[in-house]
Amino acid sequence: MPTTADSVSLGLPVAIDRIDRELKKLWSEGEGAMSRASLMNLAVYSEEPDSLTRNTQLLARITESHACRGIVIGAGPQSKNDCIEAWISAHCHVGRAGTKQVCSEQISFLLEGAKVKLLPSIVFSQLDSDLPLYLWWQSKFAEPMDPQLWSWIDRLIYDSQTWRDFNAQMRLVETAQREAKQRIVLCDLNWTRLVHFRIAFAQFFDHPSSHHHFREIERGTIVFGENFRSTAMLYVGWLAAQLGWEIRNGKSRDRIELENSTRRTVQIEMQESGDAPISSFVAHSSDIKFEIALARCGDLLEVCRAKSDQAPARQLLPAGENDSVKLMSEELMRGGQRRVYLRAVEKVRALL
Repeated sequence: MPTTADSVSLGLPVAIDRIDRELKKLWSEGEGAMSRASLMNLAVYSEEPDSLTRNTQLLARITESHACRGIVIGAGPQSKNDCIEAWISAHCHVGRAGTKQVCSEQISFLLEGAKVKLLPSIVFSQLDSDLPLYLWWQSKFAEPMDPQLWSWIDRLIYDSQTWRDFNAQMRLVETAQREAKQRIVLCDLNWTRLVHFRIAFAQFFDHPSSHHHFREIERGTIVFGENFRSTAMLYVGWLAAQLGWEIRNGKSRDRIELENSTRRTVQIEMQESGDAPISSFVAHSSDIKFEIALARCGDLLEVCRAKSDQAPARQLLPAGENDSVKLMSEELMRGGQRRVYLRAVEKVRALL
């Protein structure tokens, strides 16, 4: 049963061995009014109750901009019942060219008890041709890390903001990457939250004549929301990785002491306030203040740079949103190996 973003269901129940046949039937019934589209395989895995319905709703919104074959898995490894169920559906949106609907397939699975071990076989058997596989892992990583699963994945998407033991989880992620022989690109939605703040700060130094300020920054202040300390720490890690800073003292929750490339001390104050992941960052050099702050409207950043004796001239830049679909859309549009992310993690790993 095709669905729209306003009408979301798991779709038609199907037997595991009839999925391909029923999908062909689904498209044949909609021939002329529906056009199938897919640029990737997007698998979503969760062990949370009711995750199938929630992730179906998320996928309905994601497919508005990113056509894919969706494979949504709800798992209950602690269940006493060994069970597997499947459904098929399609998310359809009216294309820009006219009234014909552009549709993305979704195959949903409920795995319980010992059937959770079938995850690799289920995912691989449902992949759409040779399209890349992106796996959005919404649960904690746990040992043992199945090499059969990770060897097929192109991008592993997760959110370190939910981790309570960053080092333990990161070690398991790195294990998955080793099992895949470094093939997997690690995509952290907690890092994606920082895209617009990173761009806003970097643009202060676009012109080479501004580069000397790198060595002159003396202190800074980051204001972050409740439960988003790790987001702020990743921002500090990014600054340190890009500017050649080294952390000298991070024992205090309120202050991080770093050393810049000329061995001068840089103090970063950490302030928790509000609910935005990052609401502001201010950096001071000897006579210039660089400031980035969320505007009152919430979806723009106010950015300014001024000397102490000057009135700041503010400009507005996009801020992004802390919304799962918006973060995923941002992530799916970006390529690359995330090397800057990995360098940032290494700078602040001991503090996360």
